[in-house]
Amino acid sequence: MTLRVLLVEDSPRLAERVRETLEQIEGVEVVATVENERGAVEVARREAIDVMILDLQLRSGTGFGVLETLGNARPAVIVLTNYALPEYRRRAKELGVEHFLNKSRDYERLPDVIRTLGAPTRGGL
Repeated sequence: MTLRVLLVEDSPRLAERVRETLEQIEGVEVVATVENERGAVEVARREAIDVMILDLQLRSGTGFGVLETLGNARPAVIVLTNYALPEYRRRAKELGVEHFLNKSRDYERLPDVIRTLGAPTRGGL
């Protein structure tokens, strides 16, 4: 089974790094990389996505806007942000986010989190 991933990241350099990391994981396909809220919503609605890796602060819009627009009709979400503030973590949990990672502190955990989401049972915050 292939785990289809949507990457929502407005930093081209980081998006490329995340994409390279994901491409090293067997059974993972990066379906698209988008840099704004509108693009994320469009791709999530159009494609069969299993996991969305979502930055909260985007050049246009926010990750929270993506989550609010998609509601329950969304894939599993891994927030990957530099803004790992307690209130952001709390809001993400309220919106049902499965994992919340700090870009600078938790990046190396991303492959394991992806593998967990690809397993028959899912992990959590």
